[in-house]
Amino acid sequence: MHDDLITRAKAWLEEDPDPETRAELAKLIDAADVTELAPRFSGTLQFGTAGLRGELGAGPMRMNRTVVIRAAAGLAAYLKGQGHTDGLVVIGYDARHKSEDFARDTAAVMTGAGLRAAVLPRPLPTPVLAYAIRHLGAAAGVEVTASHNPPRDNGYKVYLGDGSQIVPPADADIAAEIDAVRSLNDVPRPDSGWEILDDSVLDAYLARTDEVLAAGSPRTARTVYTAMHGVGKDVLLAAFERAGFPAPALVAEQADPDPDFPTVAFPNPEEPGAMDLAFAKARETDPDLVIANDPDADRCAVAVKENDEWRMLRGDEVGSLLAAHLVDRGARGTFAESIVSSSLLGRIAEKAGLPYEETLTGFKWIARVDGLRYGYEEALGYCVDPEGVRDKDGITAALLITELASALKEEGRTLLDLLDDLAVEHGLHATDQLSVRVQDLSVIADAMRRLREQPPTELAGLAITRAEDLTRGTETLPPTDGLRYTLEGARVIVRPSGTEPKLKCYLEVVVPVATHADLPTARAEAAGLLATIKRDLSTAAGI
Repeated sequence: MHDDLITRAKAWLEEDPDPETRAELAKLIDAADVTELAPRFSGTLQFGTAGLRGELGAGPMRMNRTVVIRAAAGLAAYLKGQGHTDGLVVIGYDARHKSEDFARDTAAVMTGAGLRAAVLPRPLPTPVLAYAIRHLGAAAGVEVTASHNPPRDNGYKVYLGDGSQIVPPADADIAAEIDAVRSLNDVPRPDSGWEILDDSVLDAYLARTDEVLAAGSPRTARTVYTAMHGVGKDVLLAAFERAGFPAPALVAEQADPDPDFPTVAFPNPEEPGAMDLAFAKARETDPDLVIANDPDADRCAVAVKENDEWRMLRGDEVGSLLAAHLVDRGARGTFAESIVSSSLLGRIAEKAGLPYEETLTGFKWIARVDGLRYGYEEALGYCVDPEGVRDKDGITAALLITELASALKEEGRTLLDLLDDLAVEHGLHATDQLSVRVQDLSVIADAMRRLREQPPTELAGLAITRAEDLTRGTETLPPTDGLRYTLEGARVIVRPSGTEPKLKCYLEVVVPVATHADLPTARAEAAGLLATIKRDLSTAAGI
C-alpha cells in the first residue's frame, strides 16, 4: 500500500504543471508522509452538478491545475461531442487563490481543442458570467469560484448555453469525458489564442440591472454594504449609482477582494459572526437596511433593525418580501423555489393567481422552470431577472430589496411591517435550520440510514402524516438523497449538503394568525415548536 501510494504520487508529480503544488508534493514524497498523501490519493475529486469544489493542494482529491486541466479537457470533449465544434466558451473567475490560473488553463485547453474561449477581464461576480453566456451566444460557461467556502477551497462551476448550471445527465457525461483523459501530455495547451474580454459585457450587464426596477420608483433607502472580502463591491456600487440610490456606506475592512478572508471564520453571511463588522457600521450610520454579498456575489443577505438591534432576515423572509413586491408591481409568470424553502411563496403566488413550482435544491433546477419570472432558495439566493441571468444574482436582488425598502420608507413603514402583513394574510411561516458540520462523512450517512430504518412517527408532539424518501423521486421531482416529513402544521426536510461536509435539516412551522395583535403569541408558539422539532430530530437522527 505504502509503495503503491508513493508510486502514484510520483506519477502525478511528473505531470503537474504548477511549481507550487509540485514543490508541495515533492516534499511529501521525500518525507514519505503517508498520513498526508493517503487522503490526497484516495480517489479523484468527483465532477457533479456543482462542477468541482474542494481544498487547494496537490493530488487528485484536491483542487489544482492538473485537476482543472483534466476537467476542462473533459468539458471540451463533451461540447464537441454535442456538435459545438467551434463553439464559444466564456470563462469567469473570482479573487480566490489560484482562480486566475484555473481560468487561464481553461482558456488554453478550450483553444487547444479547437473551441473559441473568452475570459472576463478581471475577477467579477458569478452573475456577470451567467449573463455573459447568453449575451455572447456561448455554448458553455465556466466560473472559477468556491462561493462562500473557506479560504483554502476553490471550485469550478459549469454552465451550458442556456445560461443555467449543468444538470444530469450532462454532469455524468462530462465526468466520463474527464475520466477518459489519459495523460496531461495528451491535452494541447497553447500559450495564446483566446480573447480577454473588455468591459462591454459588464456594461451590458449593468444596463440590464436597470430593468429590475420600476420606472419612477422611490430610491431613498440608505444602506450599509459589505462585499465579505469578495468581488461584489465595484459592480454593486455601479448598479446602485445607475439606479439613483444613495451610495451605500461600505464596511471598509471587508470591501476589497482578499482570498484569505481575514475578518471572518467563514465568508458566508449566514455563519455566526460574519456580519459583526456590518452591524458595527450600521450602529454608526443608522441606515434603513444592511446588505451583504457572499464572495462571488451571487447571494444577497439583508439585515434590518428590530427593537434597536440589527438582525439578519432569513432567506425565506427576503424571498417572500421580494415575491410580494413583484406581485405588487404586477409581475406575471411562474414563481418557483426549491423544496427546502418556505411554503409561503406558494401561498403568495396562489393568491395572486400565478403559477407556482417546487424544484430540487439548487438554481440549476430553479432556472429551468418553464416561464420562470421569479425564483428563490432559502440559502440567500434570488433570481429576479431570469431573462438576464438564469441563476441567483446578489446584485439585482440587492437593487430590488432596496427599492422595496424605499417604497415602504415613503409610507413610513419597514420591511418588518410588510412581513407582519404577510403573516396575517397567509399565516406565520417560521423557518429554521439544523445544520451539522462534520469531519467524518460517515456521520452523515449513518444519520440518514438511521432515519430511514427507524423513521420518527412524531416531532414536537405533532404527528407525521406523511414520510417520503426522496431517493425514489416523486410525481414532480427527480430522485435525490433526502427525506421529507409532513406534519400537522409543519414540514421537515433532511439532506446531505451538495457542496460542504454538512447534514442539513430544514424546518418550517405554520401558525395561523387572526390579527396583527396576535403576532407576538404566534411568534412565541412558532419558536417553541421549532426548538422542540430540532431537539427531537437530533435525537431521531443520532446527531
